[in-house]
Amino acid sequence: MNAVPLHRTPLCDWHAAHGGRMVDFAGWNMPVQYRGIVDEHTTVRNVAGLFDISHMGRLWFDGPDACRFLDHLLTNDVSKLKVGQIRYSLVTNEQGGILDDVLVYRWPDRYALVVNASNREKIVDWIDRRRPGFDAVCEDRTFDTTMIALQGPRALEWMQPHVSVELAAMKYYTGLPDATRRETYVSRTGYTGEDGCELIGPAGEIVPLWEQLLNEHGAEGLRACGLGCRDTLRLEAAMPLYGHELSESIDPFTAGLDFAVKLEKPDFVGRAALTAVRERNDLRRRVGIEIAGKRIAREGTPLFAGDREIGVVTSGTQSPTLDKSIAMAYVDAAFAEPGTRIEADFRGKRLPAAVVPLPFYRRR
Repeated sequence: MNAVPLHRTPLCDWHAAHGGRMVDFAGWNMPVQYRGIVDEHTTVRNVAGLFDISHMGRLWFDGPDACRFLDHLLTNDVSKLKVGQIRYSLVTNEQGGILDDVLVYRWPDRYALVVNASNREKIVDWIDRRRPGFDAVCEDRTFDTTMIALQGPRALEWMQPHVSVELAAMKYYTGLPDATRRETYVSRTGYTGEDGCELIGPAGEIVPLWEQLLNEHGAEGLRACGLGCRDTLRLEAAMPLYGHELSESIDPFTAGLDFAVKLEKPDFVGRAALTAVRERNDLRRRVGIEIAGKRIAREGTPLFAGDREIGVVTSGTQSPTLDKSIAMAYVDAAFAEPGTRIEADFRGKRLPAAVVPLPFYRRR
């Protein structure tokens, strides 16, 4: 049987030509690293890193019922979005399980969703099945647009000369058209714990900008970065990752994402189930864990309090910024208080650990 060819971003050839170690990520040929994950992680924390995130799904919504349709699909309140605002939201099934975590954008001419690469086909199908009764059109623009992110302390300074909007004046979680480029949008969200911005637009507008930024600021420390350090950065910032902290068997309240669920708005898919879940006090909680020593607690590592198994690790790493072994985990509610002493079980060997507040890292 022939293997299915991997999807390629417009920057795929650039990555391969510049030392990117390419891997299959959710069906896309993506760079996991260039010089090394720790080096790239440190670059983002101290200077700035440039990420190709074109594998993320990009869906455009138009039509008279676009807002009402999105409110039917999402847990957050789309009707309250003003032009230029972006909100984190969730797509839930009828049982309240998370199908995906997404960003919803209100641009002057349309609405948009950015969805996880691993869930794009599932979410597009979910949208198609839910659309009858709404005068709305959803267009999958993933393959004819490019998306990049510039993240780090110097990101806004270096991007500003190349865009029409005043980046310093843009609030976090806002996005606007870039008048200097055709059909291009600038936003400020991020997934690293650092300041920065993203651009979405045609490859002909974005790829030359990618190369220009690196040519202009490479001598000052700007580097292209892969998905490996993106994962360690988001973990330090305690940002959940679908397939680890989030899944169809996990509800938003267990995941600590209450802020993205507006039960007071009109009915949406999963609302009845989530209303019942909110009243429960026996749910596990997503928490931060620090483990003694250097050993990394990988996904699935059991957590114990005495002889009682009280939770499981969902993501773990040796934090380059903090020089500690850190992890996110779900634990029983009685053991979720910061300062609680527990143990991580590494194939029968127990190491001391403690519940700590999230996030692990917060930029100054």
